[in-house]
Amino acid sequence: MSYDVYVCRFVNGEQEPLDMDIVHEVLDLYVTARDPEHGFLQIKSESGGEADVYLSSEKTITINHFGGDEIMDVISELLRRLDATLILPGGTVILHSDEGSEHLSQNLKDEWSIVIASTGKEITRAIQASS
Repeated sequence: MSYDVYVCRFVNGEQEPLDMDIVHEVLDLYVTARDPEHGFLQIKSESGGEADVYLSSEKTITINHFGGDEIMDVISELLRRLDATLILPGGTVILHSDEGSEHLSQNLKDEWSIVIASTGKEITRAIQASS
């Protein structure tokens, strides 16, 4: 996919910092290039899927140019381990479980579509359905 998606974590309606130790635990196995100055990681799976990951701020990770089942599973694991959401362009929020919806901001609850997707394949289907 060539558009941006965003990994964010919400608690009581407020965006919270992401645990960067967990981010690196999940992603470092797949890193093929990194630019620490710009917070950039390129990840690639053995099956050929890849993604560009930008550690944009302590509260947001931007992912683009992503695809492949294994990479989508990595994104799914990242969401689960961080207890985070995946925000898509156009008004869709992907949660890894039902419990996450209670922590979203009221704006996201009221105005965005919320989809539960706990696997990489489910995330891919949700992205395709939102396009």
